[in-house]
Amino acid sequence: MGTGKSSFGEWRRMQALHLSRQGWKHSDIAAALDVTPGAVSQWLTAARRGGPDALHAQPRPGRPARLTPEQKRLIPDFLGHGAEAYGFRGEVWTCPRIAKVLRQEFRVSYSRSQVSRLMRELQWTPQVPLTRALQRDEQVIEHWRVELWPQIRDRAQKEHQTLIFVDESGFYLLPGVVKTYGPKGRRPVLKEWQSRDHLSVMSGVTPQGKLYTLARQTSLTGLDSVQFLEHLLRETASRLVVIWDGSPIHRGPDVREFLAQDRAHRIHLERLPPYAPDLNPDEGLWQQLKHVEMRNLVCLDLEELHLQYHLAIGRVRQKPHLIRSFFTGAGLGSRHL
Repeated sequence: MGTGKSSFGEWRRMQALHLSRQGWKHSDIAAALDVTPGAVSQWLTAARRGGPDALHAQPRPGRPARLTPEQKRLIPDFLGHGAEAYGFRGEVWTCPRIAKVLRQEFRVSYSRSQVSRLMRELQWTPQVPLTRALQRDEQVIEHWRVELWPQIRDRAQKEHQTLIFVDESGFYLLPGVVKTYGPKGRRPVLKEWQSRDHLSVMSGVTPQGKLYTLARQTSLTGLDSVQFLEHLLRETASRLVVIWDGSPIHRGPDVREFLAQDRAHRIHLERLPPYAPDLNPDEGLWQQLKHVEMRNLVCLDLEELHLQYHLAIGRVRQKPHLIRSFFTGAGLGSRHL
């Protein structure tokens, strides 16, 4: 195995020299060989000083050196700059990538298992990353959370308004991906009815732990948004501050026409920044429903799905502290109305 790795490394160094002689740029060579531009520069410098022989694999007798405690303390800072800062494509850290960083920064070779143990020692664990839209404006989002939200919250308290965050989601007949035990070597198979039929849901949550919902077996429209606003007016019997995103069903002609009517004078709308679902506590509700209350659930038809959904909603309504925690999860839980 060691010979194979050395041969590949030597081939890659020689290939870098070959591409350089053909006029390739360092950055293009690095991208083609999946290395950093710094590594390409080092290889070509070595070739200029010692000729092509300097790129051949060199035997490394004895036990390879290991990182000192001081060097280990530097690793989180290195990795904190992101994988792309080291020439990788995509901001994802894997053991092979971290091993390359260790070779580049400290001239130390670590295997995949050694890197894994090292990261555990540094209290870095493998995790499923959150996805964020590239179009997000982080400054605008942080400004809303730190500056605008406290103003909206305090004004609602002063004027005795009810704050409600509103959002939508879909629940499908297809079962979620889960793990299950089975005989070794025989992967379990889940039978599922392939269908695009789904339950469309609109919900609203308040900082006091109240939950309001509307469910349809068809896609939601602007008219459904109006019906949900009317539902909120009936249920709360107070003036409302409704906070939602810029979805077309929130700003279409049906909603504009409704807001122009006298009966809508009790509703004030606030829009969340674009591409910021994490600001909406309703996202916590969807996670709770899909991954806790309705996990491992396979329904035969929409009617059964609708029933199970209502049962799950009933369970969540009995836990106002849980709904309040969704505000904390969105970074909005420092003060409750």
